[in-house]
Amino acid sequence: QVQLVESGGGLVQPGGSLSLSCAASVSISTNYDMGWYRQAPGSQRELVASLTSGGRPNSADSVKGRFTISRDNAKNTVYLQMSSLKPEDTAVYYCNAHHRWFGFDYWGQGTQVTVSS
Repeated sequence: QVQLVESGGGLVQPGGSLSLSCAASVSISTNYDMGWYRQAPGSQRELVASLTSGGRPNSADSVKGRFTISRDNAKNTVYLQMSSLKPEDTAVYYCNAHHRWFGFDYWGQGTQVTVSS
């Protein structure tokens, strides 16, 4: 069982920046691809950005050039640095750990990001 704890959400003005963190209860260095997803009211959960255990990144077109995902395997933590935030980025952001071999998915409890003036 993997526990994921997100932090760093909040209220920010359009054009501002925010950084999210996700701390895992187990080592993520080898077996886990990590990702950030978001879900806005009335919408399906969607991938924001992901980073494989080997360091290959992927991100949604809507956030390319604005959001950066990174991981610190020594701290079992994954980060999402968000800049040039837009009102449409408002959502609950969830951290995901995907086990590369067994296909298990673990989710954090979510953290609210609100972009509003």
